[in-house]
Amino acid sequence: MHHILNILFMIETGKLNTLRIVKELDFGVYLDGAELGEILLPKRYVPKNCKIDDTVEVFIYFDSDDRIIATTQIPNAMAGQFAGMEVVSVNEVGAFLDWGLQKDLLVPFREQKVKMEEGKTYVVYVYFDTESNRIAASAKLDQYFDLEPTEYDDGQEVDLLIYNQTDMGYKAIVNNINDGMLYENEVFQPLHKGQKIKGFIKKVRDDGKLDLCLQKPGYEKVEELSEKILAYLRKNEGFLNVTDKTPPDVISQMFNVSKKTFKKAVGALYRKKVIKLEPDGISLIDNNNQ
Repeated sequence: MHHILNILFMIETGKLNTLRIVKELDFGVYLDGAELGEILLPKRYVPKNCKIDDTVEVFIYFDSDDRIIATTQIPNAMAGQFAGMEVVSVNEVGAFLDWGLQKDLLVPFREQKVKMEEGKTYVVYVYFDTESNRIAASAKLDQYFDLEPTEYDDGQEVDLLIYNQTDMGYKAIVNNINDGMLYENEVFQPLHKGQKIKGFIKKVRDDGKLDLCLQKPGYEKVEELSEKILAYLRKNEGFLNVTDKTPPDVISQMFNVSKKTFKKAVGALYRKKVIKLEPDGISLIDNNNQ
C-alpha cells in the first residue's frame, strides 16, 4: 500500500515527504523514492527502532556532491517558503546561507538584489531550480508574491515576516504569500529583517497589497491593553507612574502602543471604576488589588 502511494504522489525535492524504508545497511537506510530511485537516509538521522516497510518523514535535498539525499532535520525554510537566513560564505558562484542543514543554501549572484555580505541576514525565497536540478534561494522577492486580491477580513490575525525597511515603514510578507506594509508611525517596538511576528490586517487595498498593524484594530486592541495595564498595576503595588504629561515614547517602550491608544484603555478602566487618576500617576482601586 505504501509503495503504491509513493508512486501516485510525486516525491517533492526541497520539501517533506513520507517515504517507506526498503533497505537497511550499516551506514543508514534506503527509502523508496519512486521515480527518483532509492534515497539514502544516513544512519545519524534514522529514528530509533526503524525497520523495513516502516515509513519516515524526511526532507529531500542534494548533498555537497549533488546526490539526492534524505534527512530528518528540518531546514529554516523549504521550497516555496520565505525566511531570513545568515550568509556564512561568499565565492565566485554566489552567497551561501545557513539554512539549518549540513549543506549551505546557494543564492546565485543573479538572484541577489544587492551583493550579499558574509555575516549579514537576508530574507530569501527558497525554490527548486529545474534548470540546474538544485535547490536554491532568491532575494528578488517581488516575483514570488501572490498579487491576486486575497480574501482577508479587516482585523484578521496573520503571520508576518519582516523583509525590508523603507521611509514609510516596514515591508512584511503575510502568511508566506502576500506583500504588506506596517507604517512607521504605527510601530511601537523594534523590528528587524528576518523577524517573524504576529500581526493584523488593517486594510486590503485596491491593488491587492495589505496595510498591516501589530495591535488588534479597534475595541479589541483597547480591551487587550486594558488587561496589560491591570497586570502591571497588580505587579507594581497598584501604581503606574504615567500621567497626561508622560512623553509618548515612554508609553511606547512600556506597552508597545501609541499614547492615544493608551489613553483610550485608561479611560475604559476609569469608566469601569477599576482605577483612580492621581496627580502623579494611575492607582488601582483597593478592591481590585487582589
